[in-house]
Formats: sequence, C-alpha cells, structure tokens
Amino acid sequence: MSALFEPVRVGDLALANRIVMAPLTRNRAAPGRVPSDLAVTYYAQRASAGLLITEASQISPEGQGYLDTPGIYSAQQVAGWRRVTDAVHARGGRIVIQLWHVGRISHVSLLPEGAVPVSSTARAANGKTFIAGGFAPVSAPRALRSDELPRIVDDYRHAARCAIEAGFDGVEVHGANGYLLDQFLRDSANDRRDAYGGPVAHRARLLAEVMHAVVDEIGGGRTGVRLSPVTPSNDIGQDSDPQALFEHVIDRLAPLGLAFVHVVEGQTGGARDIAPFDFEALRERFKRAHPAGAWMVNNGYHRQMAIDVVDSGRADLVAFGRPFIANPDLVQRLRVDAPLNAVQAATLYGGGAEGYTDYPTL
Repeated sequence: MSALFEPVRVGDLALANRIVMAPLTRNRAAPGRVPSDLAVTYYAQRASAGLLITEASQISPEGQGYLDTPGIYSAQQVAGWRRVTDAVHARGGRIVIQLWHVGRISHVSLLPEGAVPVSSTARAANGKTFIAGGFAPVSAPRALRSDELPRIVDDYRHAARCAIEAGFDGVEVHGANGYLLDQFLRDSANDRRDAYGGPVAHRARLLAEVMHAVVDEIGGGRTGVRLSPVTPSNDIGQDSDPQALFEHVIDRLAPLGLAFVHVVEGQTGGARDIAPFDFEALRERFKRAHPAGAWMVNNGYHRQMAIDVVDSGRADLVAFGRPFIANPDLVQRLRVDAPLNAVQAATLYGGGAEGYTDYPTL
C-alpha cells in the first residue's frame, strides 16, 4: 500500500494518513458568524482524513468578504467551533482552522457600518463576492496605513489563541488566492512606498510578522501556511518575479519551525500550468532549511497522482478539495480505488443539508 495511506508526524500532530481535506468555503455559518449544527456533522463525517483544514474563517469583522462565513474571534465563535473539534476528535480526527483576512475582496454590506475593505492598495479588484441577494462586484478598498498593520498582526495572534481555546490542533494562515497577505506579497497588487512595499523583502514583511506572531502564540509545531505562487484568483495578477518572491518567503518562514507549508500548484481550482514556476525547487529550498517540516501539495490531484507524489518523496501530504465535498469517506474510496460521487455545483455555496451533509458513503 502506498505511503499515502500511512501515518505521519506533522509538527506536533500525529496523523493517521497523508490525505488532507483542503479548506472549502461553504457559506453556511449561523448568525454571529458561528459554525452551524450542520457544520458539526459535516466535519465529523470527514474525520477519516489525516488532517482536516476548515473553511477559511475571518480573524475579525473587518476580515470578512463573503456572506455567512464563520469567524474565529468572538467567544460565541469559539464555543461553536469547540463543538466541531470535539466531534472530529471523538472520531479520531485531527483538525486545524484556516485564518483569513480577505483584504480588498469584500463588500461594504458585509463590514462594520461605515467601513470599506482594506488592502495593500486603494485599487479595486475586478471581481465579485457573495452578499445578501447574490453575487456583486467587490467594493473599492482603502490602503492600510503602516501604523494600522500592528493591529492586523494582533488580530491574527488573537485568532490563533481563540483557535486553541476552541480545541483546534493548530492553524493554517491563509497567505494565498489574492486575499490580504497575498495582496501585500505581489507587486501586481502592492503599490506601496513605505516599509511594506517595493522590494521583495518589504512586501513579504507583513506575512513574516503575522507568522512570527502566530508561532509566538501557539508554537511552530501547530502552525502552517498556505501559499499560491501563481494563481490569478481574485484578480491578484502575476508578480513580476514569483520565483524570487516565494523563495524569499520560504527563506523567511523556514526558521520558524512550521508544521507544514501548503502550496497550490498552478491556478487554484484550475489549470496546473497557468504560469511558469518551479515548485520542486521551492520544496527543496524549504526542506534544506527545515527538514522536519511537511510539504503539502494541492490542486487537481487524483488518486494515482497523489500516490506517485508521496511515494516519490516530492510531497509529504496531499490536499483534496472538491472530492471531499462529495465524498465524506474519500480516504476509504481512495484506498480501495472506488468510484467518487460527483459534486452538486448548485449547493456549493449557502443552503442547508442538501449537498452538504447528505452525500452517500460506500
């Protein structure tokens, strides 16, 4: 049997296998941006994954960008997530929460009264988000002042502490897909002239400060990060030199002793060859600096690809997204090479149990 199905140690976590459920936004949070009763069932159903990464969860009211997404900053949210983590742990699973600030990918109707989205830039993204009534163009942002950035860092720190209080085994910081931290990283979206803009080292500063704060709060062995070096998601645009940028990011983060780095290869949810990038060189760079750190790959993996990439040593973990939506028992299906249920596209975002907790198992 492939190493894909064998136990592995990832930071402080002992995982039953190397199959990870990727973070998947489902827009089903209850009032107060609290995980619903259905979320408890949904995650518990998928607890056979070696590791569950929750849907992205905002670190503050300012960080929300879509209707009915959960948060991880209030006492009520901590209590709601505790029900989820208890249910997953009761089934022998391990679960981390993805910490999220959307930056400019938001709408004024979702934010505290009078607020507009914040970003590295005042330039609006050409994109849409999900609000009451359906999809709408994102609102124009304002550029964060440099004296506001310590507050952003503290919001990540606070969210990490809330995550541990909620019973999570760790956190994944969302540094990908054109959201706030990615907006600072890429020169396609960062037009700043202060200490957080311009050269690569300046653009990587906010991510580095966030990661330091989270690791200081909960430890590197319970902390991961998600990166997407070339995805065009959310109108982020390509950086002028993504290889140099993300090699610098890896050099900054490797000394923190992270549990894992989670890399989206190509376009998130799309083509793997969207733009040139040497992902293997990035992995080798990380492993030289931090041999104990796990390298997690994602994007369009099927069973044989996952087996091959783990057995060859080119990845330690493989994250599956949409297959886990439609197949709560995906690990068993992959193990025995069983057919997979198809995703119901109409029920991906918002709604109730249909297309959420009612997919059949083997």
